[in-house]
Amino acid sequence: MTDSPTRTPQPERTRLMRQRLLEATVDCLVEFGWAGTSTTVVSQRAGVSRGAQLHHFPSKQDLVVAAVEYIAERRREELAVDAEELPEQGRTRVVLDMLAGQFTSPVFLAALELWGAARTDPDLQAKVAPFERRVGRETHARAVELLQVDQSRGRNRQLVQATLDLLRGLGLAATLTDDSRRRASILDAWAETLDRELER
Repeated sequence: MTDSPTRTPQPERTRLMRQRLLEATVDCLVEFGWAGTSTTVVSQRAGVSRGAQLHHFPSKQDLVVAAVEYIAERRREELAVDAEELPEQGRTRVVLDMLAGQFTSPVFLAALELWGAARTDPDLQAKVAPFERRVGRETHARAVELLQVDQSRGRNRQLVQATLDLLRGLGLAATLTDDSRRRASILDAWAETLDRELER
């Protein structure tokens, strides 16, 4: 008598299917943009039936917002792991590279597509704006922690926010051309500025 193969429990199958859908959504946003990303395209990319996809995510908006939140959470987890091994020497420059990764990643490109669509779509904007505010607060708090500063001192808060604004702008520039050499030069200079100006 042979043992029958162990079936994956339904909750786990559901979780894996949702994960495939969310990852496929981000891939489609990066590859095809907002206009080219449809629930049909996503379900085909994920290898999931249209019925199953619509059961979990009734609209394109629901699917896209959930996907960006999911991938952003994964990026936060990666950032937390990397932060445990930061060097003391040259720490600021390494932190800038880590934070810059948040603005050159696929999730940032997907978020850009979402922001562009939300600008003229009030329903989508109502879903996206609270999420973006939360991510902004979390990213700022993480930057303060990584840079090891007390943001109530001097101009620390403004300098951290200026850092994030700078990195977002560099991320935008990177969507059109490979400007990694120029970005590295700018981050070298900005790391020196932060080490000089931040009150630690």
